[in-house]
Amino acid sequence: MMASAVPASPARHPDGGFSLLEVLVALTVLGFLMVGLNQGVRTGLSLLTMQSRQVATTADLDATARVLRKLLTAIPVSPAVVLNPGAGPLAISFNGTAGELSFVGDLPTGLGGTRLADITLSARGGRLVLAWAPHRHEVATAAPEAAETELLRGITHLELAYWGAGAPNVPPGWLARWEEKSLPPLIRIQVSFAKADPRQWPAMIVAPQLWTPEL
Repeated sequence: MMASAVPASPARHPDGGFSLLEVLVALTVLGFLMVGLNQGVRTGLSLLTMQSRQVATTADLDATARVLRKLLTAIPVSPAVVLNPGAGPLAISFNGTAGELSFVGDLPTGLGGTRLADITLSARGGRLVLAWAPHRHEVATAAPEAAETELLRGITHLELAYWGAGAPNVPPGWLARWEEKSLPPLIRIQVSFAKADPRQWPAMIVAPQLWTPEL
């Protein structure tokens, strides 16, 4: 009697490893994972770069606003005000137009103190510039050379305005020029940038703080 035929078992890899198809599938999945990780890293780096630029831009605007506010809210008043209390507050020197503001103010020395300086705020070559030179009480034959500090770069326009009455019996309003000897109650500073520039400068209004330097 003949023995019944036993079905042959499927052939196996002699080492018990993976087949070629399994290796190809694994490599394909690994490739997709690497592409996804690479794209994710690029996106993260791009977002980090944009965030760093935005923080740096905001820091420049904040620093400029703080410098201007500190200078304009502490403009010294002429000692003549003390001698004549009935007179209006007079600045040592103040001259404002729509595109430039010049005054005598207190400039930090970097050593914890301040010194009087002739200061001019203006726009030059697409930059917001603060020019200053030591203030001299005596009349000098040659004015000292002014030093320039760049506050902002890439501006397109600077507009200054001064709140007050331009003539007697005239309601106060924003003026493009201030020629009075007294300080204006308010000063408005507006800076414009190019349309493609993401920076925004809200209108900055400063009220000069009137005080008298020690004699």
